[in-house]
Amino acid sequence: MKLGLSLGYWGAGPDPGTPELVATAEQLGFDSVWTAEAYGSDALTPLAWLGSRTSTLRLGTSIVQLSARTPVATAMAAMTMDHLSGGRFVLGVGASGPQVVEGWYAQPYPKPLARTREYVAILRATMARERVTFEGEHYRIPHPGGTGLGKPLRSTIHPLRRIPILLAAEGPKNVAMAAEIADGWFPLFYAPTDDAMYREALQTGFARRTAEAPDPADFEVNCPVTVEIDDDVETAANRIRPMLALYIGGMGARGANFHYEVFARMGFEAECATIQDLFLAGRKAEAIAAVPLSLVEKVALVGPKEKIAEEWPVWRDSLITTMLIGGSPDTLRTMAEIAG
Repeated sequence: MKLGLSLGYWGAGPDPGTPELVATAEQLGFDSVWTAEAYGSDALTPLAWLGSRTSTLRLGTSIVQLSARTPVATAMAAMTMDHLSGGRFVLGVGASGPQVVEGWYAQPYPKPLARTREYVAILRATMARERVTFEGEHYRIPHPGGTGLGKPLRSTIHPLRRIPILLAAEGPKNVAMAAEIADGWFPLFYAPTDDAMYREALQTGFARRTAEAPDPADFEVNCPVTVEIDDDVETAANRIRPMLALYIGGMGARGANFHYEVFARMGFEAECATIQDLFLAGRKAEAIAAVPLSLVEKVALVGPKEKIAEEWPVWRDSLITTMLIGGSPDTLRTMAEIAG
């Protein structure tokens, strides 16, 4: 298993320690560095700036939100990044959720799987330097209205190589689609104890691949895993509980929260219901306290270095190909040592 550096997206502004962190990751032999976006900092600008300071790290987005850019705009950015980085760019994309898609980007959310499938098809055509035309349910190129002067165009950029496309997915159907149409999969909350379920979903997708698709043996599974090192396990877990409570309880509406469903499938349905009830009632401190340690330990590495080293083989032997971690330079050094 390789290690990657997960930077996520900014809070109120950029972390001044990020350049040092990226330099440390490269010195330690990390495979890649990944940026994200939600409704603040974008994924591409920080990645380009940080990438200019590196020479070996692959540069990936985890993720670019589909609704933030048209498919051809995303393809343009991907090809530009790939040229500037000398072929180190990896494009991670995802549908996001209805709150962000409709509330921030003012785009429709229904049928995210079908929309994603069309989006990726246009990405492929654009980055293959085809003359782009598309007649889908969600995207039509050229635009059928307006002046009527639109015509199919071909990118002026000559692709440096075939850029890998990775899909963010959580549910089994989404995971299967990632295996069918993409070069890799981004889990968000992944438990190695559920490895068999995800392998089955991936095999379903691989079976639907076309003959010209890349070899499934080259398929990437790049998984963000939170690592909190502390002599006290509960103290370490407390640093993660607020984020888990937010995603389970507040990311999406009741009955329309995909992160909630992930943890419910792991066997925490009753706990998720309690966390969501408390969070939506404005009782956030109680929601955070309601996140059990067993749930934290399903998806994160927490506690003393020795405990994390004991748990490492389960993650190493899972279907993950690259574990994406964040934290301090010391955390990166410790994980590099544990991973060998």
